[in-house]
Amino acid sequence: MAIATHHLKEGDKAPAFKGVDQNGNTVSLAGLKGKKVILYFYPHDMTPTCTVQACNLRDNYAALLAKGYAVVGISIDSEKSHQKFAKKYDLPFPLLPDEDLKIVHAYGVFGEKKFMGRIFDGTHRTTFLINEKGVIDKIINKPVSKSHTEEILEMWK
Repeated sequence: MAIATHHLKEGDKAPAFKGVDQNGNTVSLAGLKGKKVILYFYPHDMTPTCTVQACNLRDNYAALLAKGYAVVGISIDSEKSHQKFAKKYDLPFPLLPDEDLKIVHAYGVFGEKKFMGRIFDGTHRTTFLINEKGVIDKIINKPVSKSHTEEILEMWK
C-alpha cells in the first residue's frame, strides 16, 4: 500500500493539471493563470463529508468569485459520477475526474488511509490555495468540511 507523499509545500510551484469537467469543459492550471485557485481534493462523490464540503463551497461560491477565486474539485471518480454529484447538489464549479490517479499522485494526496479499522489506499482530503503565478500559497490538510470556505478566507487574507 502506498502512503501519501505530501512532498509539496507552501512556496512550491503547483504541478500542472488538465482534465475535462462534468460539463465537458477542459480545465487546466495553465488556463486559470492570473486567478487564485482553490484546488480541493476529496475522496468520493455522494459521500456524507464530501457532500458537506462541496455544498459549503457552493453556498459561498458568490463570495469566492467576488474575490476573484476559481474553485476546482478533483476526485478519482468518473466524469459520469461527477455529473450526477454536481446535478444533485447544484454545484457551480468544475469537478475533474482523475481515474488514472495522475493528479492525486502529482499533488501527493493519494495513499494509505484508515477508516473503521480498515486500511486502504485513497485520496486524502486536502486543499491547495494556488496564487496567480501558479505557486502554492497554503495547504489545508484535513479541512473542516462544514466551514471550509471560512478556513480558505481566513488563510488567504
